[in-house]
Amino acid sequence: MATLDTETTGGIELTERAAQEILGLLEKQGKTDSALRVFVQGGGCSGLNYGMAIDDEIEEDDFIFQCNGVKVIVDPISINYIKGASVDYVEDVMGGGFKIDNPNATRSCGCGNSFSTDDGPEASSGGCGSGCGCH
Repeated sequence: MATLDTETTGGIELTERAAQEILGLLEKQGKTDSALRVFVQGGGCSGLNYGMAIDDEIEEDDFIFQCNGVKVIVDPISINYIKGASVDYVEDVMGGGFKIDNPNATRSCGCGNSFSTDDGPEASSGGCGSGCGCH
């Protein structure tokens, strides 16, 4: 396991607003010692989907970043697709949610939850199912 400073490694960055939301969720769930796991999995209309979860378990080969008071964990496969990404929390007329700005994405779904990279898997389905209108 490697603990890395986001500012010097280009790992995963959380904006102050996103960190406040995560810290609030951790406190509400009584999991102040837990971490935010950010990961990538296959699927969606662009080939890959972002995922985030509260996690108490750190694997030996996980990367750990400290961002605005939040411990962020990324597995060694996902880091290749999202290194340098920034997680923000935004609110609009539809409500609030997390948004990932990924410099590695070469194509993104209209909903922002699905993406592809030059060396990532291509989409094999006809849409992400979120109603974003991508097919």
